[in-house]
Amino acid sequence: MIDESLLDISRDSYVPAKIETARCAVREDGVIEHANDAFLKLLGLSEFETYNLLDIFSFSEDALDDDEPLTALESGEHDVHLYGNPVIRSFYFDWVKNQNNARYLIVSLSEDQSLEVAGRDSKKDVQSSISLRKPQDYGVFADLSHEMMVVMDEKGKIISCNGNFIERFIADPQTQENFTLTDFFHHDDQFIPDASITTYVVRMKARDGDVHRVEWRQKYDDGYIYASGRDITEIHEHRDDLIKRRQQLTEAEAIGHMGHWRWAIGEDYVSCSEEMARIFGYLEETDKIEMNWFMERVHKFDVGRVGQIFQRAMIEEKNYDMEFSIHRPDGQERYVRCEGRCEKDESGEVVALYGILQDMTERALHEKKLRAAKNAAEQAYAAKSRFLANMSHELRTPLNAIIGFSEMMKNQILGPIFNEKYLEYSASIYDSGQHLLDIITDILDMSKIEEGKYALSITDVRLEDVINRAFRMVEARASDGNVTLKKPDLRARNIILQADRRALLQIFLNILSNAVKFTREKGMIWVDVHESSEHVIIKIHDNGVGIPPNKLASVLKPFEQVSGEYTRNHEGTGLGLSITRELVMLHGGKMDIESTVDVGTTVTIKLPLKSG
Repeated sequence: MIDESLLDISRDSYVPAKIETARCAVREDGVIEHANDAFLKLLGLSEFETYNLLDIFSFSEDALDDDEPLTALESGEHDVHLYGNPVIRSFYFDWVKNQNNARYLIVSLSEDQSLEVAGRDSKKDVQSSISLRKPQDYGVFADLSHEMMVVMDEKGKIISCNGNFIERFIADPQTQENFTLTDFFHHDDQFIPDASITTYVVRMKARDGDVHRVEWRQKYDDGYIYASGRDITEIHEHRDDLIKRRQQLTEAEAIGHMGHWRWAIGEDYVSCSEEMARIFGYLEETDKIEMNWFMERVHKFDVGRVGQIFQRAMIEEKNYDMEFSIHRPDGQERYVRCEGRCEKDESGEVVALYGILQDMTERALHEKKLRAAKNAAEQAYAAKSRFLANMSHELRTPLNAIIGFSEMMKNQILGPIFNEKYLEYSASIYDSGQHLLDIITDILDMSKIEEGKYALSITDVRLEDVINRAFRMVEARASDGNVTLKKPDLRARNIILQADRRALLQIFLNILSNAVKFTREKGMIWVDVHESSEHVIIKIHDNGVGIPPNKLASVLKPFEQVSGEYTRNHEGTGLGLSITRELVMLHGGKMDIESTVDVGTTVTIKLPLKSG
């Protein structure tokens, strides 16, 4: 204990003898060892409590910095703030030693400040001063808080609470002491928050019927429980919503075999989704995997290209996409597609790469099989075409002889044939040979078109001449079937096309022959021609049997014919219309078919007046 005589160090030159100067003796560590009544009254201190001077006095930086010990304070008069109050008080500070050579700081109120305090109503003014410097009632601040504050006894009965709690849970503030905190707990969350619990989360029923999720922090002190609650309902809902969305994203990525990733430039790890790790065969649950581990999984033939694409993306600051193969730890080889973006900071520098990666193995293998099947089909088709072409050439030579000799016999060029049955046989041989030659010619033409070897000889062709010749070539067959032909009158319209004369004749001949073949007795076939500045449109109509809607597309395919009771009686390869369409397209034109069963068919041909 300090010698109380130290408090009587002379300051008589500053303070009249009749006025007691507020003084205290302070140890080097700042603890107030002894203070007189004037000092205790001035600062509102209790003689039974222990105080530290630095908790009461705030010095200017010239006198004592915040991080300096009290021993650095020099003796003399200094201005201080009491409890951080802006009002300045002047005190004298002297370092002295007692009989045991212990060093103490004697603090005395200056003369002017002592006179000011002495001139007031001591009790009332000191209490007012202390109230200004050190507020004792924190209720105003508690009501300003967004948190709920409650003081309870050891059994949880509410002693006091702030306005935020009352507003949410208590209809009548006068009845707050009639409740315990558990009265507001949800029936599924009932428990007693005793003094041993420091934090907990509970659902609480508000007075408006809503249920709030509240996080409480509490502390036990001197028989009371002080609790502070924070409404985390929105946070909890956002968290649940975030969890739900993450689950949905995870499920969507698993369905689409797609994962996402992000790599901060320079880091050793890649942040990735669960599906991303699964694609690469990483079985442990993690959201970060070493960058080197990923690159080791890339196939050796692709790793250089993948690295170059990443480097180019960082340098050129561009988006990127690539396909490459990987080999998983279990030995499986997978094909993946990666699409990514560059992430930039506020200054525009690329700081990370991110993107998605999709497992394309099934598609890649399927495409590989399709390519193999396509190549095989093309090779088989080419072989078939070569075979048909060779066969057609081989057959045409003997057919020409058969047709020539049968024609000579039919016409009796070398003399009369007296047995009329021979004449009938020779005519049948001639017709059959001619029909077979037409079939072989169609096959040969189709083979040339498919192989791209059908060459057009483009010249100026007068449309009227070609149509008239085609009509003359089908007149006999139409007459046999009692079908009327009506050709357009083009004598006043000199329409000239740049086309292959032979191919153009074949186009009209094929369509007219088809129309005659499938038009019933007493039917009609007629042609309309419309001309524009760049095109000519020829429409060939008939009122024949027509084509079913589901067969319109197939009649244009090679070797396809419309099946039906009427059409079964007509021979043919089914190449006529497909050859016709190909010849029209070779001229840069277009061919369409409109047909209704038992009503008729219209074939529209649109050809350019000038070649390509």
